[in-house]
Amino acid sequence: MKNIFDKEVSEEVIGRIEKLTPSSQPIWGKMNVGQMLAHCNVAYELVYDDNRPKPNGFKKFFLKLFVKNIVVGEKPYKKNSPTAPEFLITDERDFVAEKIRLTEHIKKTQKLGKPFFDQRESNSFGKLNMSEWNNMFYKHLDHHLNQFGV
Repeated sequence: MKNIFDKEVSEEVIGRIEKLTPSSQPIWGKMNVGQMLAHCNVAYELVYDDNRPKPNGFKKFFLKLFVKNIVVGEKPYKKNSPTAPEFLITDERDFVAEKIRLTEHIKKTQKLGKPFFDQRESNSFGKLNMSEWNNMFYKHLDHHLNQFGV
């Protein structure tokens, strides 16, 4: 899997995002392009913002047991995979604003680098190593950029 912490990979992902337009259509799924960008931003909001509720002990145990390996493993997501309620975006979103936010999140993540993330606590999965953080970030972005054909 490509490494989102590498500058070249981050720039490649941002280049793919730059190919999106407000009229980009999904190959599969229900989200429009603005919603997809907002959806991708949630993964970064969970790291950088403190405005998202943290799962309680039971939910965190369930997520670690049944969801963690799907999210942080190297196996790609399937098309139309179920989405966690925290990641559902059903209202209209500003394409340009979401695109800028996502690009800035990717740049910030790359600049902070692997050491910042190694053994950092995830709200949902507990401590993750840098490979697990990479897989979670890159795989999710790649999945949704493929969804929109870029």
